[in-house]
Amino acid sequence: MKEKLLKIKEDALKQIEGSDALEMLNDVRINFLGKKGALTAVLKSMKDVAPEDRPKVGQLVNETRAEIEKVLDDAMKKMERIKREAQMKMEVIDVTLPARKNNVGHRHPNFIAMEEVERIFIGMGYEVVEGPEIETDYYNFEALNIPADHPAKDEQDTFYIHGDILLRTQTSGTQVHVMERGKLPIRMIAPGRVFRSDEVDATHSPSFHQIEGLVIDKRITFADLKGTLAEFAKELFGASTRVKFRPHHFNFTEPSAEMDVSCFKCGGTGCRFCKGSGWIEILGCGMVHPNVLRMSNIDPEEYTGFAFGMGLERIALLKYEIDDMRLLYENDIRFLKQF
Repeated sequence: MKEKLLKIKEDALKQIEGSDALEMLNDVRINFLGKKGALTAVLKSMKDVAPEDRPKVGQLVNETRAEIEKVLDDAMKKMERIKREAQMKMEVIDVTLPARKNNVGHRHPNFIAMEEVERIFIGMGYEVVEGPEIETDYYNFEALNIPADHPAKDEQDTFYIHGDILLRTQTSGTQVHVMERGKLPIRMIAPGRVFRSDEVDATHSPSFHQIEGLVIDKRITFADLKGTLAEFAKELFGASTRVKFRPHHFNFTEPSAEMDVSCFKCGGTGCRFCKGSGWIEILGCGMVHPNVLRMSNIDPEEYTGFAFGMGLERIALLKYEIDDMRLLYENDIRFLKQF
């Protein structure tokens, strides 16, 4: 039995010495010290040993187990230390290197401008309303006093999907949806994306954004329109901003006008930014046409109102002195990070 135990110890020590991985050392532990290992098998054969020899044999088994465990544990600790040192060398961090800058995104200049416009009108008691980008011909044209045979329709009669379903060319259809609800008075603005078959250049795009406003109430006059838009211009471009209204024509307003603001770069004296005129065109407006009110079941004898509309991109171009609309859509990080 003693010779057998010596052979087991020699084999175990030899295998431990030849192991070059923790997994191999674990296999040695299982093969010699596990439930089905060589030493366990010796213990199970104790029944075949004479009773008077069992204590001596048991002591030899325990001594052999202790020696194997000690050598095995020392080998495992040494191998774990070597592995940890190698790993630390691979994962070394040079704390003297400059830190990597985390690039954090931000709002697009279009939306910065839109939120500024919304803030101004919300402060005046207006509601922000969103409408569908896919509209019917009725809400996009006819309900705005633009019948099928009207020449004004040719300028915007563009992206049709099917039948009378089209991509809206203006956010005015949202105003019609709100008027049809019959909940008066109305004070709203409708920002959103619109679509027209325009050629792409420095000031045009087939997809852009509009912000349109509508007020419907009793005894609303053109003076209310002028006062509201004058206050808006001062909030957006500065307290010294002046406004000027020029007669114009829009099918859904009567009378109609285009509004200019005094150049906020030169104060109205004339410069490159305003092309020497001292004024910058910014939006169209007018009193809501009686036909538009009637089509939405609002009595024009009792209620009047005004409407206005502006291109969001134009506001952004003016406010941030950008000279090419295409820059807003090219996703050039060098340009966008300025905002």
